[in-house]
Amino acid sequence: MERATFGGGCFWCIEAAFELVPGVESVTSGYAGGHADDPTYEDVCNETTGHAEVVQLEYDPTAVSYADLLETFVTIHDPTQRNRQGPDVGTQYRSIVLVHDDRQEELARAFFDELDEAYDDEVVTEIEPLETFYEAEAYHQNYFEKNPNDAYCQHHASPKIERVRKRFEDRIEAE
Repeated sequence: MERATFGGGCFWCIEAAFELVPGVESVTSGYAGGHADDPTYEDVCNETTGHAEVVQLEYDPTAVSYADLLETFVTIHDPTQRNRQGPDVGTQYRSIVLVHDDRQEELARAFFDELDEAYDDEVVTEIEPLETFYEAEAYHQNYFEKNPNDAYCQHHASPKIERVRKRFEDRIEAE
């Protein structure tokens, strides 16, 4: 098993989408990329910690590649929006890839360099080494699954989930 960590807006939305990816064994919402120890949701929302809302994936690299995860990541958020995704505004919602090793960093940098050429707007996704991942509070974990009728989830998470379903539909059906 390997780990990957991504931030691209509200973690409720990207958590629910990544959970559908074949080969992803677990998705945990949390905080990373900042300077404060043991941040809380309130601290992160106040933008005093430097942390982003992120998800950390445990995945089987024989079932899904890191490159597939990067491609999925850009289908579920806009890598050209600085410090926001949709209605969520603030540094905690920035687009960020927190790499776990040199290989991930090399793949992510090459991927986003190529992606930048394909977009009219500048790709602003940050790529940094993961220093510490802080698991978010229990009520944030599996939020979409626990609150499928929540208006925010229906409006923002559901379209991301559908894009992932389409992207992996043949592999999802095979499971």
